[in-house]
This record gives sequence, structure tokens and C-alpha cells, in this order.
Amino acid sequence: MKRIPYYLIQGISIFLGFTFWGAGMAKLYYEHQFFGWIGPVWLIDELAKHGLGLYGVFIAYCQIIIGYLLVTTRYKLLGSIMMIPMIGNILMVTISLNWKGTPLVLAFLLLLNFILLIQYKDFFRPLIDEGNTSYDVKKRPQRTRVGHLVWLAGLALQIISIQISYFNWVLACTVVIIGLILSYLSFKTDQNTSKITKL
Repeated sequence: MKRIPYYLIQGISIFLGFTFWGAGMAKLYYEHQFFGWIGPVWLIDELAKHGLGLYGVFIAYCQIIIGYLLVTTRYKLLGSIMMIPMIGNILMVTISLNWKGTPLVLAFLLLLNFILLIQYKDFFRPLIDEGNTSYDVKKRPQRTRVGHLVWLAGLALQIISIQISYFNWVLACTVVIIGLILSYLSFKTDQNTSKITKL
């Protein structure tokens, strides 16, 4: 099978990430004032009618974290693995509530997710064999502890921005952007930390 170009994989990761990260943020932001193309933003209120409001909040936070793993492209493999049970949960909710059309959209998003997973197929044989394998895992760029912490700080700002949105929407969006920039800078942090370590 011919390998999909790197820029296309990055594009799929960002698209999937933005889809779910934005959906989660829109559910939790004050008056749902966050940009996203997939909904419904009122899912928590709808599930609360069935005594499942907390489950709706859980789904929203899962969407934010899993989507953020993908939109920042740092943890594409982890995000795409976690995406499978999340989409499964959302699919069961939509089927249970008899929503039309949503399962088709989710099927398309799941297909994109499988395209991402195929690019990391060399990781799965060691998991299946529980580490005892003769299969080679393709070398990826080195990640550092400092880079992980920088990325995590960006994610923390996303969560903090939800509370800020109840007081000042512009400030909340500013915090979101700062968090995204910080998480994208984690790649640069890895490079700089690696250079210092080699000296």
C-alpha cells in the first residue's frame, strides 16, 4: 500500500482534532459561544432530560482532550486510538435518541480516523505480541519531557478558558490561542532540548 503524503496525514489530524475539540468546547463554553462545525451544542441539556447530564459533560471533556491531541498533531497515534471508543459512545447516544444523519457523519469521521491509524500500523504488532516481536517500529522524531510539559500547559489553558468564557469571551478566546501556540511550540522545545542534551 502506497504511503499517504505527510501533509495529508497532518491535514486529517488537524481536521479531526478541530472537529471534536471545537465540539467539546462549544458544549461547555458560556452560551455555547465557541466555533465548531459539528454539534449539537445542547447535548448536555438533552441528556439531562434522561438523567445523563454528567455523562454529557464527560463526553464534552473527552472531545476536548482527544480532539486537542489531534489538532496539535503531537499525539496523533494516541488521539486516534482514543477516538474509536469516543465515536462509539457518541454513535450509541445518537442511535438511542433516534437522530437522523448523525451516524453517517460519524462513519465518515471514523473512516478518516482509520486512515490515521494505518500510518502507525508498525506500532500495533508489538502491542499484539506484548513487546515480543521481530517487527521493526519506524523511528519517529524524538520527544522530550520538557516538550510534553509545554504541550500539557497548552491543554490546561484550553480547560481554563472554559471558566473564563463565563466572564469575558474575548479573553477566553485569547487564552485558547495562547494555549494552541504553546502546544505547537512543544515541537521546537523538543529540538532545542535535544540540542542542549547533545552538547
